[in-house]
Amino acid sequence: MTALAIMGLLPGAARATGAIRLDGRDLLATSEREMQGIRGRRIAMVFQEPMTALNPVKTIGAQIAESLILHLRLPKAQAAERARALLDRVGLPGPRFSLDLYPHQLSGGQRQRVVIAIALACGPDVLIADEPTTALDVTIQAQILDLLEDLVAEMGMALVLITHDLGVVEETCERMMVMYAGRVVESGRTADVFAHMAHPYTRGLFAASPRSALLTSAREPSGRKRRLAAIPGQVPDPRARPPGCAFAPRCPRAQDDCRAAPPPLAPLGAPGRADHAAACLHPHPPSGMAGDVAASAEGAR
Repeated sequence: MTALAIMGLLPGAARATGAIRLDGRDLLATSEREMQGIRGRRIAMVFQEPMTALNPVKTIGAQIAESLILHLRLPKAQAAERARALLDRVGLPGPRFSLDLYPHQLSGGQRQRVVIAIALACGPDVLIADEPTTALDVTIQAQILDLLEDLVAEMGMALVLITHDLGVVEETCERMMVMYAGRVVESGRTADVFAHMAHPYTRGLFAASPRSALLTSAREPSGRKRRLAAIPGQVPDPRARPPGCAFAPRCPRAQDDCRAAPPPLAPLGAPGRADHAAACLHPHPPSGMAGDVAASAEGAR
């Protein structure tokens, strides 16, 4: 929903408040006509499911060329030539991958590459990637992530990556934000957040990851595998959220003051980590990475 708000694509019943700034310009104060000139040109998005993001009755060449014709005013022949170059760049070379192919004639990974080509067509300043590897096997996931990293470095774009995979976050992102029930509960440089997971939800996520299980097992003399931890309880109903911290009903560190009002996102004050912040009245104190793993595993059991 955050990404859709940035793109100006929220459902009809949804409303965004606050500000979304691009080069100082508030996009929430921008008309839909003006947003049509920004969307696809300045900000582009790689959607989670390429089969639903692509038009099944249009060729992939026509779908890539569309934004080139609309935003850059390129003639059709020149737009087709640029579309061919974009397909080559995302790993779909001709003549095997013709511009005349339809989405159903491609695999899931190939369709995702087409969606990336569409997003990159006009050289946007910001690329939003919404779970770009969810429906792909592990090998293709790695290829798509490597491709995105290469393209961001090559074109000088900013990448906003939405994912539930903490391993991908650690390898790909300079900064990260952890969200729960629509609010940011922890943010900062990725290295700082991983070194000191202050919010109980962040630790719960890490404890539920395969990487956490491997690290914990490596420290156990028996070498026994353990079951992945799970965060108890359920995500609150958006129509009936608790008055205080939304995570309090599931949090092992919750106290009475947590249930009174939503905690603000506040700096933790750790030396050398001025921009590391958490929305928690009782955050975990700093500790080593091994301690974080053990504590998060125990706290989520």
